[in-house]
Formats: sequence, C-alpha cells, structure tokens
Amino acid sequence: MTSPEAAERQLCGLVNGLSHQIGEHLRARAVKLGLTAPQATALRELSGPMTMGELAERMSCEPSNATFVVDKLENQGLIERRPHPTDRRARHLVLTTKGTALRADLLELLAQESPLAGLSAAEQNTLQQLLDRAITKR
Repeated sequence: MTSPEAAERQLCGLVNGLSHQIGEHLRARAVKLGLTAPQATALRELSGPMTMGELAERMSCEPSNATFVVDKLENQGLIERRPHPTDRRARHLVLTTKGTALRADLLELLAQESPLAGLSAAEQNTLQQLLDRAITKR
C-alpha cells in the first residue's frame, strides 16, 4: 500500500510531467506560426475581449509580463487595445482580424497530437473538474 505522502509525490510528478508535455507541444506549434510560447499562450487564452489583468491571470503570469507579450502582439497587428465599455480606467484587449485568423490556426495546430488526445471527452472533462477542485481548494 502506498503512503499518502508517496501518492501525493507521485501525483505531483504526473501533473508536472503533463504540464511539461503541454508546454513542449505549445512551443513546437508556436514556432510553426512564428510565435514565442508566451505569445501563443496569450492568443490561445484571448477568447474574447478582456483586460490585461484577466489575460495575465489566464496566462498564469504577472501583469507586467503579459504587458510585454501584448506589446509584441500589438506591434504585429494581432491585438488592439480598446476602451473598456464600463470602466474608463481600463482597456480591453481585442484580437484584430489578422489575430483572429492566427488564433484559429494556432488552435487547430494545438489540437493535433495533443498530450490530452489519448483521453476521451468524458475523461478530459473529469480531469478538468478534478484539477479545478484541486486548484480552487487552496
């Protein structure tokens, strides 16, 4: 029988291994589109208009790091900063037409040979629910 400490260590190792595989998968696909991994992450997460803080949270990084990435994407004509509809102090990040097309290409590439492709939709849903519970329990 495995001790709780050993079981937790093994689970952490598996989650870390999966995270590494997902990161490598993202980097390999990003390069095909002329993007860095952080740029690809930002495009993947920018599913609609959002603030820099919201994007940084989705990217799991500090807002200053997200700002650096967004500046690069804006210079490439992929993202625009627009006035927030309800908060005069905030700006919304919005994909341009070019950014929307590149995001679609990225999502298509990410779906190919994904580290999660071996799981059924139901298994992916279960994994998501379990990870959500583990993350929000903190």
